[in-house]
Amino acid sequence: MQFESANPSVVKSIRQRDFLNVWLRLYARAQTIPPMDEFRPERIEEDLPDLVFFTVDTATQTPRLTIQSDGTRMANAYGNTGKGRLLDDYLGPWLAPIAMPVYYACVARRLPVYTIADIDDIYGRVVAYERLLLPFSDGGPVTHLVASLKTISEDGSFEIRNLMRGNDKLPELRLSAIIDRDLAHRAPGRIPLADVIEFG
Repeated sequence: MQFESANPSVVKSIRQRDFLNVWLRLYARAQTIPPMDEFRPERIEEDLPDLVFFTVDTATQTPRLTIQSDGTRMANAYGNTGKGRLLDDYLGPWLAPIAMPVYYACVARRLPVYTIADIDDIYGRVVAYERLLLPFSDGGPVTHLVASLKTISEDGSFEIRNLMRGNDKLPELRLSAIIDRDLAHRAPGRIPLADVIEFG
């Protein structure tokens, strides 16, 4: 899977940008990825339905990601809860080959990863699935990931139930980016015009 190099302005969702800014402040302070217990965004409780927390075991050749909690939206989109399960097992052979490389890239690069995929709901409405992954560590390899998952449709309403498993068409990735540029935190509303023009 190919990832493009991007700066933080690539992230569309305001709340996902808020999470990224919190991570960037911590990263800038220590010049390395922060520990999980320092990640305390304001009003995070409001976003818990869209957040998934993972522990990461890098002792094996291929990292093993275990779901520690999954938001209600993810459970609805996948049809069942995944808490306590390995992510690749939870995704299954249909979705794991296109999703796991995104998580592996976040672990390997130790940087935020952002993707947008188009998915059809059961009524054929196109839904944009925006995923932001943030890595955390206690000083060594990546030990935790936080995933913020947002879904939006230009049609307005859509069916979230079984969104990820409800049809025989795989999600179509239209953006896969490693956020590796301009990692100094910027306050909201102070993004240079050139960035806005570049990423729309």
